[in-house]
Amino acid sequence: MNTKILFSPLVFFFLCFTSAQAQVTLTIEDAMTIALENNFEIKIAKNNLKISETNVTFGNSGMLPKATASIVDNNSIQNSSQIRQDGTETALNNAKNNSLSYGVSLGWTIFDGMKMFARHDHLQELQKLGDAELKRIILVKIGQVNSTYYDLVQQQQALSALDTTIVISTQRLTLAQNRFSIGKASKLEVLNAQVDLNSDQVALLRQKELYANTKILMNQHLARDPKIDYKVFDNVTVDSSLVLANLLDLAQKQNPVLQSQIINKRIAELQLKQVRADRYPVVTLTSGYNFNESQSSLGFTSEASSRGFNYGFNATLNIFDGFNQHRNEKVAKLQIENTQIAIEQQNMVINTQLSTAFQTYLTNLELIQLEESNEAIAKQNLDITLDKFKIGTITTIDFRTAQLNYVNAKVRYSNAQFQAKLSEIALKELAGNINF
Repeated sequence: MNTKILFSPLVFFFLCFTSAQAQVTLTIEDAMTIALENNFEIKIAKNNLKISETNVTFGNSGMLPKATASIVDNNSIQNSSQIRQDGTETALNNAKNNSLSYGVSLGWTIFDGMKMFARHDHLQELQKLGDAELKRIILVKIGQVNSTYYDLVQQQQALSALDTTIVISTQRLTLAQNRFSIGKASKLEVLNAQVDLNSDQVALLRQKELYANTKILMNQHLARDPKIDYKVFDNVTVDSSLVLANLLDLAQKQNPVLQSQIINKRIAELQLKQVRADRYPVVTLTSGYNFNESQSSLGFTSEASSRGFNYGFNATLNIFDGFNQHRNEKVAKLQIENTQIAIEQQNMVINTQLSTAFQTYLTNLELIQLEESNEAIAKQNLDITLDKFKIGTITTIDFRTAQLNYVNAKVRYSNAQFQAKLSEIALKELAGNINF
């Protein structure tokens, strides 16, 4: 027996194992934590929520007074002439005139048809809308992280299956070479074994490429260097306890898209209140303290100054505006109606998506059990076939068929787990209930 042929694969797999051990293991919990901290879209949504929170103030609602300071300085140089009532005439070239006024003023709207209170509630609802949007983006991104993570798990398992088939194909090639060397097999058997081994190695290389690209995609979701290397835990745990009725109930309470539609209806109602407020008068208190100084080179008064406190109020009432008030109120009511329709539509969409996804989820759970049984049967069949092949009582074609059946069964079992996990993630995302 050629010990060199057997020794080389052992060294190869030992080196691969050592390299894998040196890699950092990324858990799904770590991946979600990194995404929450680093993902760009989540960061933008968080900042947008902070903007909404910052806008919720009494001043932005128009409830607080406004104080302003002003200063005005006017100067002129003119050629002036004056004829007085008594007929006397005075004239002066390059006459200088200047006036200076400065002071502070205060204005406070004390009544505007309750518009300021509706505006404050409007700002609070916009904050809630920003919070719902942040939750939606987090759910989407965490869902993507989960899907990509378990895709990596599935691909890792596929790599393991391909590694196994290469080991078996290598053993087959070694047996064929040994049998050929003692005259019990033809050269054709050796060539067929070599071709199959090469095919397995090509499949392994393709799978490694897909695995590496998926890791880069995961790094993109985590907003970190695409060159960072890692491995994932090689198991998939599917939650098989989901109940459709519970998911539908959770979606009514937690689905961020539905919550956004409900908030939009509340915003539309507050906009109607603000429009209706224009029917009422607006009363504003005014006050101020002003200083005025003036100088004139020509005239009865060469210098004048004044200072003092002023106060009063302004009241305005819209009497007729070309029926715009009626039109604005009608439009606002139609917008409320549209938001109610949008809520009903979103309810139907969520119920449809949940029902469809749940049926897929149940099917995938059944497929897991079936494919697990198929893998066990295929493994048993391969062990028996391998023993028969070693003693030469089975053809290479039958052996290859059993080998491929086992690899395909293993890959299908892994894919069934992955698809079931995707269904679970989709259901929890629709229900707004992904744990992170």
